[in-house]
Amino acid sequence: MKAAISSASSTPESTFAPTKMNRWLIVLGTIIVQMGLGTIYTWSLFNQPLSDRFGWDVSSVAITFSITSFALAFATLFAGRLQERWGLRRLIRVAGVVLGLGLILSSQVTSLTLLYILAGFVVGFADGTAYITSLSNLIKWFPERKGLISGISVGAFGTGSLLFKYVNSALIGAVGPAQAFMYWGIIVLVLVVAGSFLIREAVVREQAPASKEGTKQVVARQDYTVKEMLRTKEAYMLFVIFFTACMSGLYLIGIVKDIGVQLAGLDVATAANAVAMVAIFNTAGRIILGALSDKVGRMKVIAGALLVTAVAVMTLSLVPLTFGIFFACVAAVAFCFGGNITVFPAIVADYFGLKNQSKNYGVIYQGFGFGALAGSFISALLGGFHLTFIVIAVLCAVSLLLALIITPPGQGRRARQREKQMNLNPSSRAS
Repeated sequence: MKAAISSASSTPESTFAPTKMNRWLIVLGTIIVQMGLGTIYTWSLFNQPLSDRFGWDVSSVAITFSITSFALAFATLFAGRLQERWGLRRLIRVAGVVLGLGLILSSQVTSLTLLYILAGFVVGFADGTAYITSLSNLIKWFPERKGLISGISVGAFGTGSLLFKYVNSALIGAVGPAQAFMYWGIIVLVLVVAGSFLIREAVVREQAPASKEGTKQVVARQDYTVKEMLRTKEAYMLFVIFFTACMSGLYLIGIVKDIGVQLAGLDVATAANAVAMVAIFNTAGRIILGALSDKVGRMKVIAGALLVTAVAVMTLSLVPLTFGIFFACVAAVAFCFGGNITVFPAIVADYFGLKNQSKNYGVIYQGFGFGALAGSFISALLGGFHLTFIVIAVLCAVSLLLALIITPPGQGRRARQREKQMNLNPSSRAS
């Protein structure tokens, strides 16, 4: 049994023997959990029905999802500490119950304030707690395939959104938005709690060894605490890059139908098809770019995605849009956004170690919350799509530059020291 536990340096130690069967059961459990969590991205389906039912302004109802997204990101700051206190499986179960109850209770609301509290803050906080901990745990089980495994997990989140677009549409049409909340909450509660029974918590007792000479990826030289991470400039560079990636993707997702109607001249039904297309390409980007990052290097994938995003949003802003150009640009942004948010958990693990992954990534993940709000605020300030897209393109250019120059903490300094030593001792260069 002991040999089974330590048979490969790429498999972290845990409280039970991590056979391949066990590891893939954990993958299955995480997929089930993440699919349940991803259903919150169907919120836009409820905007108009709730507006019609209660007479609320559609834009006021839509604020709920911004609150949900911000609460999701905010929860990641506390999820790591809660996991240490309660244990992973218990935490995911509690989060699943709270998430389900938040949706079920939302079926009884009669005011926007209660909707913001229940469907916004409560649902978002519970969702973010389970999201960050289950994702980080799965990465710890597969340190040799961080990108691929992150893609599978985050891809399941996107798949939940895609599948429940049809489930929640059918529920709203059959029983109305209020009862749809109730059934949605029950389904999500069952999915998250059921998936938690297959999950086992990984325990990282030793830092993974540095990558071999010539490999594409890097491995942190130590396990950084949050305080240690925040003392590095790389943490702030990663935050800026992640903020830019999230703002560009989340802003487009929120207004994609409106762009089709107002800028491309499409009818409402045709433009609405872009919502489903965004979900498809978003999910594809998570899986494809996640796996690709294991082979070619994560920052190269991020840099490429930022470049494509910049070109796409500039096209949307400056080029007369046809049906084909509109859908191509939207698909490109959705694909790159999905890839960016998939690769980043692996980057944080590469740069700052696996041991404190939930806490460290939780800090960087605040870029998601601020990105969810920034696009709408900038659009309101500048008065429309065109200038907002130009701002996004400029931010993508800045973040692209950061992605090209950033190295893991200390790596650049060590390289300069080696070069200095070689210049002082030319004979060492020949050797």
